[in-house]
Amino acid sequence: MCCMNCRLCYITISFHKRNKITIKKHDEHFLASTYLDNNIICFFCATPLYMFKRNTNKSDLPQSKILRIEQSLFDYEHRILKTNEDNLPYINETIVKKGDTLRGILQRLRVTNIDKLQNFIAKNTETNSIRKLLPGRQIQAATDLNGNLIWLRYLHTPYYNNNSDQVICKYLQIATNKECSYSVCEKTNYSERQIRVAFGVIKSSLFEATDHAGIPNFITIQMTNILSTKIDFPRDIRIGDQFRVIYELQMYNGLYLGSGKVLALEFKSNDRMHNAIWFDDDRKIEGGYYNFNGDSLKKTFLRSAIKFSRISSTFGKRVHPIRKTIVDHKGVDYVAPTGTPIYATAEGVVEFSGWQNGYGKVVILKHFNKYSTLYAHQSRIDPKIHKGKKVSQGQLIGYVGSTGWATGPHLHYELRINNKPVDPLSIKLPTSKKIDASIQKNFNSKVEFYKEQMRFLEKLQTESIKIAYSK
Repeated sequence: MCCMNCRLCYITISFHKRNKITIKKHDEHFLASTYLDNNIICFFCATPLYMFKRNTNKSDLPQSKILRIEQSLFDYEHRILKTNEDNLPYINETIVKKGDTLRGILQRLRVTNIDKLQNFIAKNTETNSIRKLLPGRQIQAATDLNGNLIWLRYLHTPYYNNNSDQVICKYLQIATNKECSYSVCEKTNYSERQIRVAFGVIKSSLFEATDHAGIPNFITIQMTNILSTKIDFPRDIRIGDQFRVIYELQMYNGLYLGSGKVLALEFKSNDRMHNAIWFDDDRKIEGGYYNFNGDSLKKTFLRSAIKFSRISSTFGKRVHPIRKTIVDHKGVDYVAPTGTPIYATAEGVVEFSGWQNGYGKVVILKHFNKYSTLYAHQSRIDPKIHKGKKVSQGQLIGYVGSTGWATGPHLHYELRINNKPVDPLSIKLPTSKKIDASIQKNFNSKVEFYKEQMRFLEKLQTESIKIAYSK
């Protein structure tokens, strides 16, 4: 049995050995996100949920026990972890804000004798990090009942280690010693990997929906990248589209340090379901994303060269915005603010990089099998992009602008076959290979595991939508 807390209501959900799922009903709140650890799922609270188990009546299920915790797990504004024994320390925790001073933070942490501590910090060269307070960083203080400092910790450097898939946390610790003075040292801890589950419905935009579900922006961007060959997110997203996602977080001492990978994803767009799973066969092969049928989602071409924009002009005949005559529009125009990054939609070699009349600052990439792509009206081209340079899919090549014949900042994107423009939105793009037969069994096993989790989430999501409509 596992439990996590919500600021206003509480819920415990667990998988039992006999394949039961137990849910406790509580107050009416929207489901934001969940926590998954092996076979246990814990939810931050939701709309009214009901107890159920597979293939049984709701009334037959045992009631789950609820643990009430006064403060939200992610409310770090002024969290106080108070022990029940007077001889143990009181640990106060806060997050550095823009404009904070060390004195103000120590007062927030309820530390007394601040002048003595500040004098020590000012004179000791090993305390440089805490004199450079960075907004968003965590500070903890352990004190006795009277506010006398036992230790102070400033987590100043969380960073990602690609070799261990962990965030390494470096922090400065200042502790009171037996001589009633202070000692200082640097310490290192490793983050813990947590797996979260969330779902949502598009009401205005994808980012609004994922924010409402408590999903970090980095995970949202991954979601769009993973399914970019299936869904043109700037063009295809509709109100009512649904998603369910399982993803990694890196945490230290309850503090969010960074996001890991999306592990599994379902996205229903225009009544069509798309899915994805991360698979690397315990790193025996290079990891990648596949749909549940084993088809690789790393396509030869991405559908869009920029993220989250709108299409102002499609492929085909149109009235030229400057000459006011009907002409063939040989590409697709994506409206975006000046400076928006532009990415190569496929691996290739730079055929041209520079200025062309009409196109302004433009990059042309040559790909395999007589394919080429063109990216026009750039405000500036990345300095690394020059003729003969090899580029990879998703590599930065420039930035949106309005150079050449343009009425405003946008990207004019063309896809060509044998130098003849084709509609990049409708053409069937080349696909990548399926999962190798030698690892198909392991792949199928992982797919079944995530399918089970997705079906469970789907039931919760369907129930929450029904309740929302009934109000």
